Amino acid sequence: MPYVKVNDLEMFYEKMGHGENLIFLHSGYSRGILAFASQILDFQKKYTCYFPDFRGHGRTRCESLEWSTPQIADDVIEFMGQLNMDAAHLVGYSLGANVGLYLAVNHPERVITLTTIGTSGFCDPTGVEEFEPEWLIDKGMQTTIDQMMERHSEAHKGNWQEFMKQSAEDWRLYPQLTTEQLGSIQCPCLFISGEHDPFVDEERVKYLSSLVKGSKYLVVSGGSHRPHMTRENPTLVNDSILQLLEQSRDDLKEAR
Repeated sequence: MPYVKVNDLEMFYEKMGHGENLIFLHSGYSRGILAFASQILDFQKKYTCYFPDFRGHGRTRCESLEWSTPQIADDVIEFMGQLNMDAAHLVGYSLGANVGLYLAVNHPERVITLTTIGTSGFCDPTGVEEFEPEWLIDKGMQTTIDQMMERHSEAHKGNWQEFMKQSAEDWRLYPQLTTEQLGSIQCPCLFISGEHDPFVDEERVKYLSSLVKGSKYLVVSGGSHRPHMTRENPTLVNDSILQLLEQSRDDLKEAR
């Protein structure tokens, strides 16, 4: 599988499909291909799909174990440059959704469309204490610890506790975007949440959509924080995103 030199990283990514560029931005505690397993088949038919592992995650390598949402956004821009992508569609989940917002705000010319899943657009540290390494050890959450060691062993060099500390710190701090910054987003956007997402209820995702002119939002009935995954409603989510992407392409053709 390919690596590419991105800033101080050896960034691991997977690529499949043909067509316009589409970058999937994974959640915290996860990695590219794992977070979007239910999207691969539907999207690779019409789009060249990229699944990078973020700084500090998965199989991406770096001497430093520090990372943050803004750093990851900078890495994605460099990743695009290294692969000669002028612009791309973005689909981001949770942490990756926040990264997508930063990209749409700070690099609007590089984002064709943006879909977010599981973000309100504003910082909310609710529940973060249950992901601190001390809490996991105290509560005997060995399965979670084993998952973090297995998924990110190359990125954190076996130091799962530092990985969890970095993740919690980022959760507490980001995103740090103002309503004015969010309102400056110009690309077509779709904001998705699950009906039972503990972090992003309908009121919050509706408010985010109200800030971004022309955007739409979708609340997936019965969905949790991950409505795009298997055993939830990936078909509805995939069809809704594909509709956004295809409408964007049609609008661009008309404009020409």
